[in-house]
Amino acid sequence: MRTPRNSPPEHDGFAFVLFGGTGDLAMRKILPALYAAHRDDMLAPDGRIVSVAQTALDHGGYLKWVEEHVKPHLPGTAIDPAVWEGFLERITYVALDASQPDSFSLLREALATGRSRRIFYLATGPALFVPICRALASAGLTVGSRVVLEKPLGYDLESSNAINDAVGQIFAEDQIYRIDHYLGKEAVQNLLALRFGNSLFEPLWRRDWVESIQITVAEELGVEGRGNFYDQTGALRDMVQNHLLQLLAIIAMEPPHSMDADAVRDEKLRVLRALKPVTSEQIRQSVVRGQYHAGAIKGVSVPAYQAEAGVGEHSTTETFVALKVEVENWRWSGVPFFLRTGKRLAGRLAEIVINFRPVPHSALGPMALRPGSNRLTIRLQPNESIRLSALAKQPGTGMTLQGVHLDLAFDQFFQQERMEAYERLLLDVIAGRLALFVRRDEQEAAWRWVAPILADWASQDNPPKPYAAGTWGPAAASALLARHSTCWQEEEN
Repeated sequence: MRTPRNSPPEHDGFAFVLFGGTGDLAMRKILPALYAAHRDDMLAPDGRIVSVAQTALDHGGYLKWVEEHVKPHLPGTAIDPAVWEGFLERITYVALDASQPDSFSLLREALATGRSRRIFYLATGPALFVPICRALASAGLTVGSRVVLEKPLGYDLESSNAINDAVGQIFAEDQIYRIDHYLGKEAVQNLLALRFGNSLFEPLWRRDWVESIQITVAEELGVEGRGNFYDQTGALRDMVQNHLLQLLAIIAMEPPHSMDADAVRDEKLRVLRALKPVTSEQIRQSVVRGQYHAGAIKGVSVPAYQAEAGVGEHSTTETFVALKVEVENWRWSGVPFFLRTGKRLAGRLAEIVINFRPVPHSALGPMALRPGSNRLTIRLQPNESIRLSALAKQPGTGMTLQGVHLDLAFDQFFQQERMEAYERLLLDVIAGRLALFVRRDEQEAAWRWVAPILADWASQDNPPKPYAAGTWGPAAASALLARHSTCWQEEEN
């Protein structure tokens, strides 16, 4: 039986308007997250969901679509038919063309009853963000409302600013929720608790005691039918500019004076502005760009990236990036942050590894001087956990050291099902909590930092380095760390 949440439901009514209501993101993530919140009694009884898409379906046809495409992605194993039917009763479907402002009269009619707060979730391509916001304003639907913008928000700094400028003319900054689902993960929240709720780690969380930090987000999947989108985006825009730099900012930030939204985001912004700029010469030394070729994932053959549907035959879009980043401030100066992300890698993994410096002198033999003997590993997926690695004496005669681990597996310690990232973030939107969403100046700082890399790749004859699907990426990614006398965690053994 599921343990009740430790937070009360949102009692005020709401209308959650989901643009892209027949799309992949809506089916796999957003509607399953709303179902979980409904199942756990976290939604107001009169809260409703209005799905919007261009697909010509009536109300019954849309509910059949939801039945077919959402149920396979629902959390948990058993689905209570009564709970599912209650969830479906919240849903209304409106078929309209988001690029045609006149059609928004249909949405206005659907929202005419009640005085619920309105939340507009734009699970569409970024090209529709501005037209949708302008049409909402023309229909008189934006006053007191909130808008959620999915990534990618633009293609570069210029296009991101253009979208933010246009949306900012319609919605105030405190009405805009730029979502990054990694910030809603339980382990990321526990990273904040670990750092700022315990005196044990804070004195060690600095250059004097930390040798290096690794952040990895690895996927086994390829482009999964999204070749047209991904070939115009690539791993740097899709993952580094948002997810990985946000994780870096949380790791490196100073303690905020409170957990209020702007207090937290101010500290993240200071980190992003302190990132050491990269020159063309440094890019060639500190950034690895890769693209997967044909290989095998868990024994199943998979095609090369260039053979994927929607991908150009001679595409140079990167599916892998590894890079060394430095934070130029008193706490972190000289500590390398190694970031890595890629598709068709050897495993599905998202983790942060804090490598502490070895002891300066050991009377216990070379084991105590080995890099990585003391480390903290924060696993974000697939199984959220925190592991502290240390050294202990082996039983028996003599003083032989062996690595041991102190583990906190959240699903074992806390006897309740974990809240998924999207569920937490959607409840925060409904409640008006902004702390886990990206502020515009954060986003600009991240785009500004990656801009020289994008420009260098566009101007240089520097094609991605090949790697076989099912491996951990190009050999150059290992060489990057080897130049700093370290290695990726999975390479140690």
